[in-house]
Amino acid sequence: MNTLLIYFALPVATIILAIVLQKLIKSPILVAAIFFAIYLVVAFAVFNATFLIAVIIYTLLAYLTALIVKAICQTIKTIRTQNERIEQISTQQQNNTNKCCCCCRRTR
Repeated sequence: MNTLLIYFALPVATIILAIVLQKLIKSPILVAAIFFAIYLVVAFAVFNATFLIAVIIYTLLAYLTALIVKAICQTIKTIRTQNERIEQISTQQQNNTNKCCCCCRRTR
């Protein structure tokens, strides 16, 4: 039972909660620190001292998950801003095509 909990349930819960905390807090180091503190308390309250190795591994897993989520969110934000710039440029070009560009002072 403990083996299934240590190798499957806790890593999956760590990944899911790290994603949620990263979206709320937006700081991978703080997410990792929160997981380290929680797992350290759990290690001494429920498990024995050999669980400390798992605590370090789960903390690294939470940190890496938070970094990946941060990178994905920044990529999505960059793509959105680029799309907005393209839309603005195309709108400006459409507005400019209605005007005559020569010196004849007329509009189309």
